[in-house]
This record gives sequence, structure tokens and C-alpha cells, in this order.
Amino acid sequence: MAPSRTLPSPAAVAAAVAGLLLLTGCGGSSAADGADGGDTLEVGVLFPGSLSDDGFMESAYLGYQRAAEKHAGAVRFSKVEQVATADYEKALVRFATTSDLVISLGGQTDADVRNVAARFPKVKFAEIGGPADGKPGANLSVYDPQQAEAAFLSGAASALLSKTGTVGFIGGAELPAIVNAAKEYRKGAEAADPDVKVLTPQYVGDFNDVAKAKQSALAGFGAGADVLGQILNLGHKGVAQAAGQRDGALVGGPIARECGSDPAFAAYVETDVGAEIEYAVDHLVAGDWKAEAVHFGLTFAEPHNDIVLCGDPGPAVGEKLDELKRKITAGEITTR
Repeated sequence: MAPSRTLPSPAAVAAAVAGLLLLTGCGGSSAADGADGGDTLEVGVLFPGSLSDDGFMESAYLGYQRAAEKHAGAVRFSKVEQVATADYEKALVRFATTSDLVISLGGQTDADVRNVAARFPKVKFAEIGGPADGKPGANLSVYDPQQAEAAFLSGAASALLSKTGTVGFIGGAELPAIVNAAKEYRKGAEAADPDVKVLTPQYVGDFNDVAKAKQSALAGFGAGADVLGQILNLGHKGVAQAAGQRDGALVGGPIARECGSDPAFAAYVETDVGAEIEYAVDHLVAGDWKAEAVHFGLTFAEPHNDIVLCGDPGPAVGEKLDELKRKITAGEITTR
């Protein structure tokens, strides 16, 4: 397991974002997505949010790009982004009529993907980021990116980096997976510092609303917190703005950016959501895809969660975080 580290420069991450052409309409595919051919497998992916949200959707999109490059000629990929809640079902149905595998991102799609999967029993489906205790269906896999585990690490880092002894958490929506993450944030903070005060979690109601996220963050800083954890997409920009105004800080993620690019970020939690798209497509191509529940993160064969510290918080902080990661891997700490 890699030790907690100070981030040098993840320029490769930013460079990877540029690539495939975006779709024009649900269910279409770009010429770059794959080659024509009767034996070509079809994969459709529903991204409810923006592919450049610097959050969950963008992290997933990086894996989409890697999978498209790896399986070029064997798999044709289609995608749609920024879909209104009322249109999730319609988008999934359209993918299901043409695809061998349909992937949906985010717990907000849970009800719709389960409904559509039941209507298309011969099509394979995968949901990424639904309820951590979600059960697979006959043709539906559920992949847990371990946001709760990432939130635990975020809480631990927040407590160790806090000077006021008070920290808080902001979630985009009060979905089961996000509520569970808020609980794990508290557990992580208290595991790192039993005396820390953890504020009641706040839920913005929208992962991308910068103004509302800023308002929530200002409330947290006003209540005494000096470090905030978050599960937001574009909304984290509002938290960063509030941190700049109140001399506070936040823990970013799931994509780790270059430390110092925004001084409001004290650390980043890395969660490779896109690895789950790769996992699903790899097994589809290999012919051994199955409906299953898979929990990624530190307890998976190839860990996809980590914590990156910015600045020089001192060796004790990194050592404590490494200790907690070892306990998670060993099963001494569970986060779901």
C-alpha cells in the first residue's frame, strides 16, 4: 500500500481529460469511440452530471476514456452527460435497445436503472455509486467506489489538520450513500482525534450548486470549523470560496489536483471511480461478466482510494493516516 504522500504534480490527470468527442444526443457515439463491425460490443454510459465537474463524474469519465482506448475496435462506447432527473429512465431505455452493457453513474439513478434492467433482461447493467448495501439483480451489477471509506480518510485528515478542533462535512444530496459517507467522516475524525468536534452534516440538495455549497460552508466555518470534508461536484468550488474568505480549508477529491493551485485545499482524497467502468468492460470483453456486488477501495485487489496531503503537516499526520489505512485493509476498521 502506498503511504500517504504530498502531491507533486498530477498534470497527467488533467491531460487525460482531453480526448473523446462528446455525444450529440442520448445514445449516440462519436467516431473516436470505436470501430464499426458486426462483432463489436456496445457499451452505453449515463453520466447524470458534467464530465468536467472536477468530481465524481469526471473521475468516472477518465476511466471511460481509458477503457475506450484499451478496447478500441472491440467495443463501441456511447455516452450522455448532464441528464435531468426526469430523463434518466428515457436515456437508459435508449441505451438498452442498442447496447450489450449499460452503465449508470451515481446513486440518484438507482431506482431508474433497476426498473430498466428488469425490463431488458438480456442486457447487462452496472450501477456505480449506488447504496453501499445495494443488492445486485439478475442482470445488474452494483459497484461501490467506497465513498464511505474515502470520507473516513477525509474525516481523519480533517481532524489531524484542524487547529480549532472542529470540523464538518458537506454533501451534495441526502442520498443513502452520502448520508453513510457523512457518518464515516465522523468516525474517521474521531478515530484520528477522539477529542475533535464534528458538526452536524449539511446537505446542499445539489452536487453542482456553487452558491448553495458556499452558503453551507460559510455556516460551517461560522460554527467554528476550520477544515471541511465534502462530497460535491462543481459545488466544491463554493466551499473553496468560503474557505478563502474565512481562512479555512477543505479536503478535495475524488480527483487530486496540484497542491498549491488553490491554497484552500489542505488535502485530497483520491477515488478512482473510472476504474469501475474499466472493470465492467474488461469482464464484458473477456466473456466472464456477471451480476455481482463489488466493493472497491483499500480492501480491493488494487486499491482505488488514497489520501494526499498538501504542504508539510508534519510526519505524525502521515503516520496516523497510514495506520488507519492499514487497519481498514486488515478489516480492523469497516466503513460500510
